[in-house]
Amino acid sequence: MPALLITGGSRGIGRATALLAAQRGWSVAVNYRADAAAAQSTIAAIESRGGRALALQGEVSSEGDVVRMFEAAQAALGPLTGVVVNAGVVGPPQTLAEMSAERLKRMFDVNVLGAYLCAREAARRLSRSRGGQGGAIVLVSSIAARLGSPFEYVDYAGSKAALDTLTVGLAKELGGEGVRVNAVRPGLIDTEIHASGGQPDRAQRLGSATPMGRPGQPEEVAEAILWLLSEASSYATGAVLDIGGGR
Repeated sequence: MPALLITGGSRGIGRATALLAAQRGWSVAVNYRADAAAAQSTIAAIESRGGRALALQGEVSSEGDVVRMFEAAQAALGPLTGVVVNAGVVGPPQTLAEMSAERLKRMFDVNVLGAYLCAREAARRLSRSRGGQGGAIVLVSSIAARLGSPFEYVDYAGSKAALDTLTVGLAKELGGEGVRVNAVRPGLIDTEIHASGGQPDRAQRLGSATPMGRPGQPEEVAEAILWLLSEASSYATGAVLDIGGGR
């Protein structure tokens, strides 16, 4: 059974990806930062359907936590062949002129440093020259990376743009290692992240203005992630796939 680690896997897109991956035969390590109940709920849902999963607490911006998380996942599930770099944060709507240094530091610590640390550990453990079995890495970016999110989240948008660049560069570094690296860029997806930024109705409110006339669902993003993890996308690497309803 192939082994997969998902950061930020207890809610939203991460949870939907964990459930779908388990359904398709992956053993799943679900990382979470603080919400142990949500992580255990995800694990219980997987196990109730006959899947294999474990929850791993860890702060992705901490190198020690990231290394321990990868070690624990491999100790429990065996060598990893898939990693989904999904954990991220957003803040309340503000212009850049209003943002504090503390907010900016947290945004880039989690969304950029955290993603780079997780992608680094994935590269170390999947690369064939380092004893890995090859596999696939999927980074969860955002359509904000190309829209800029003015008057709301220019910091978040910039942090996700960094992941687009990481996808392209890391794909080239790992192409000869049997590891594919791709990204998805979700648009307005109906998850709890909007509430964490102080706008619980944001996806519904703005989703109606997209060409498809609705927000997306986390399961729709999960389908794209699972495709990129699978051999069905065997010649795709360095790709950034928009899942945004035409936005």
